[in-house]
Amino acid sequence: MVSVVQRPDLASRPFKLKNGAVALIRPARPGDAPKIRRAFRELGAETRYNRFLGYKNEVSEAELARIANVDFSRECAFLVTIGDGESEFVIGGASFFALDDETPPQRAEVAFTIEEDFQGQGLATELMRRIAESGRAVGLRRFEAEVLGTNQGMLSVFKRSGLPISMRLEEGVVHVALEL
Repeated sequence: MVSVVQRPDLASRPFKLKNGAVALIRPARPGDAPKIRRAFRELGAETRYNRFLGYKNEVSEAELARIANVDFSRECAFLVTIGDGESEFVIGGASFFALDDETPPQRAEVAFTIEEDFQGQGLATELMRRIAESGRAVGLRRFEAEVLGTNQGMLSVFKRSGLPISMRLEEGVVHVALEL
């Protein structure tokens, strides 16, 4: 596992939302699984559907472990939180996971989730910037994502990222490739 102290791209940073509130964007940690589970349960059905391309009522232990225990060399996960200590609450996150076995990996799947009350506050755009910075730091060349064609908010974040982008629509799902 890579030490987050050695990588400036993994530093915890405050982020001022458009509404003036301040959130913290930080790397996921092994103890975050209960916070991630709680945040998932707070998501609305439409947000879950958009994120997982279908209805999902629960996050599995394997999914929690994968996000909370990333190694930061082939995978990365940032959480967005408000509050601290016992009152810290996860309101969003972004992650990437390598799609190939090369060292360093060349391609990774990228995914985002923002709790409904915090959408439209600039978080996805900032997470896109942070996750791209971390992808470059580990040598990635491309992010890939599958996004429902109806999820215009996420497609807009990708289009505004400033990264070279290609998109292909297939059966209602947009396959996105972003060059880093």
